[in-house]
Parts: sequence; structure tokens; C-alpha cells
Amino acid sequence: MDILSSRILLRPADYDRTLTFYRDDLGLAIAREYPGGTVFFAGQSLIEIAGHGGSGGSSSFDGALWLQIRDASNAAVELALKGVAIERAPVQEPWGLIEMWVRDPDGVAIVLVEVPDDHPIRRDNRRQPE
Repeated sequence: MDILSSRILLRPADYDRTLTFYRDDLGLAIAREYPGGTVFFAGQSLIEIAGHGGSGGSSSFDGALWLQIRDASNAAVELALKGVAIERAPVQEPWGLIEMWVRDPDGVAIVLVEVPDDHPIRRDNRRQPE
């Protein structure tokens, strides 16, 4: 099986409220819109907010969205000014990443992650010429 493309599909209880959160509060750019849905760019992935097919109740999504950002401290200030509740302020984890947690209107966990300059994810592991 070849995976050609992927995206996360959310079916919120309140489409308009969730659309506003991802578009205005998180500031994600719109990739495309269709009748009853909006697809956002999210780094190397896409997040689709669908206004159809949901149960109308609270989300049963038990995972989390992992979104890499440039600066967690600046993002915390920006989100707080927009009235977004910060569930967990930015903190450097034992594995070296700086993580901050928020939730969307349906309670979906969003981990906003800053990768410090000296973190192994940023390390260039290509062999250097001798």
C-alpha cells in the first residue's frame, strides 16, 4: 500500500466555533474550503474541520495534535491575548523539547512544540567529509 497523502479529520460539535479557533486563534492558513468544511495547512500535514458526519456531541478523539512552532513563549503570549486557555505553560521536557498544551473547543489536545537549536532533531547526521 502506498500512502499518497494524509490529513487529520475533526468533526466538531460546533463547526463555526472550531473553525474560528483553528483559523483565528491558532492562525492556521486555509489550504482549501468546500461546502461544509475547511482544510488547514499544519506544517507538513493538513487538518480538516468537517461540518458533516459528526455525532454533534463531544469529541471522542483521545489523541493529540503535535504542532511544531518557532517560539513557545511568544506563542503563549499571543494565544493568551486571544483568550485561549493555556492548559500547560511552555516547559522544557526531559527529552529536550519545549512543550505547551492547549485544547480546541471540543477538548482535542494540541501540543505546541518548540525544538531548541541544540536538540538532536536539528542535528545534521550526514557524514562529514574527512
